[in-house]
Amino acid sequence: MKLQRTLIVCGLMVMPLMTSATTKEEDKYDYIPTPVANQKADLIDDDGDGVINARDLCIATPQGSELDNDGCERYLDVSNSLALRILFDNNSTYIKPVFQNQISEMADFLKEYPDTSIEIQGFASIVGNSDKNMVLSQNRAEVVRQAIINNGIAPDRLTIVGFGDTQPEELGNSEFAHAMNRKVVASVVGYKGEVKMEWNIFTKIGK
Repeated sequence: MKLQRTLIVCGLMVMPLMTSATTKEEDKYDYIPTPVANQKADLIDDDGDGVINARDLCIATPQGSELDNDGCERYLDVSNSLALRILFDNNSTYIKPVFQNQISEMADFLKEYPDTSIEIQGFASIVGNSDKNMVLSQNRAEVVRQAIINNGIAPDRLTIVGFGDTQPEELGNSEFAHAMNRKVVASVVGYKGEVKMEWNIFTKIGK
């Protein structure tokens, strides 16, 4: 009798489980597969600047640079200048070794600013004939020009002009005045754009 009651109780417990396992016909749905995304644009950012390739017009921007809406780095206009001053002995066009460093520096400057050209100006002291001094000043300018060319600068970027003894820097007839007026000078300003770096919390500000 006791065994019969146990079987009846177990049967009552199993029946709800069986009932819940059955599904009404109206509750059945067809399987719908997960849709595959159709990505039309390239969302990859190869240069890591935060602008995707699909609208990045500059695909190799320097790291940390400030960007415009096209993903290109912003530039700041900067300039630099350099002066050349070489002194000569009387009636001489020989460039002394002490001035060779200026020649090298000018050549390096012109390489850094490839769109820059210079005018090399030659001068002479009032000693001697004025016509000969004019030729002498031109020859001095030419030897300096040739020295810069020998350092790798294209000839068409360098022009010369001779002023002879018509524009003395130092007035008077002293040896000091003559020495200062036997010269070749040149000055140049180079312009270029430097990348403007983006400010962040790690940027150091000079004090």
